[in-house]
Amino acid sequence: MQITVVKSKIHRVKVTGADLNYIGSITIDEALMEASNIFEGEKVSIVNLNNGERLETYAITGPRNSGEITLNGPAARKVHQGDIIIIIAYGTLSIAEARSFKPAIVFPNENDNTLT
Repeated sequence: MQITVVKSKIHRVKVTGADLNYIGSITIDEALMEASNIFEGEKVSIVNLNNGERLETYAITGPRNSGEITLNGPAARKVHQGDIIIIIAYGTLSIAEARSFKPAIVFPNENDNTLT
């Protein structure tokens, strides 16, 4: 049997932009992606703490240490600049693997989205 578990999580980051005219995705600071083990092109879930919206998209790499968190394309309609979101990626593991698996969870500085 396989189960789906949280693989990666960026907990409470501030949205820095929303670009409706971009083709889609979420742009995430490269340092945050690296620390959370999220890969470019990986499917991620977004939870908006300000309005309760939940959506799925894919990650693209933003400039390192920029603090950038930009929702692009249709997802831009689900957030406002300054909203606080959680970014989650999931993985599928066997029960045996899941028992010892530890997700990569990061808690950035909520003011500027940098790692402390």
